[in-house]
Amino acid sequence: MARGRNRSCYFCGSDKEIDYKDLKTLNRFLTDRGKIVPRRVTGNCAKHQRAVTRAIKRARTVALLPYVKE
Repeated sequence: MARGRNRSCYFCGSDKEIDYKDLKTLNRFLTDRGKIVPRRVTGNCAKHQRAVTRAIKRARTVALLPYVKE
């Protein structure tokens, strides 16, 4: 079985806050189709992945992010 490199959490290693208004950061965790990228791909810890997902969903509700990109 091929192993990838060990990814560290983007938020644990930096002073970045997870905010639903910070679209530049949230777009890192979305695919080109608008789907939320899973934790095993991003390398986020469970705590921060939940917070990212919550922030993305909140930004979608307030119409800052689209539900589906074309």
